[in-house]
Amino acid sequence: MSNGEWHGAWSAALDELELDVSTVELMLADEHRHAETPPASLWKPPTELGALPLELKPRADEILTRQLKAAEEIARRMTATKQQMTMTTKIETGEAVKRPVYVDRAM
Repeated sequence: MSNGEWHGAWSAALDELELDVSTVELMLADEHRHAETPPASLWKPPTELGALPLELKPRADEILTRQLKAAEEIARRMTATKQQMTMTTKIETGEAVKRPVYVDRAM
């Protein structure tokens, strides 16, 4: 594989990875869209390309930063959803509001 082909193949791989993270970012920005269109397929890293060209490292680092930020937001939302589900269950069973029961003996 020539140097130009190697660089081009890595650029194409990064394009695909960047498209995936952009899709996740859009879904996080629009929760209704996420519910309607879950992610289709997972990105698989290329195995035949060898090492990443040095000049593409800043772009790969930026994509990784975006992926980590998106993963952090997904984890935060999952935790919030779990807490909300727990509270909903308590409300439905009456456990969320424990009221003391008083008996008026004066009457």
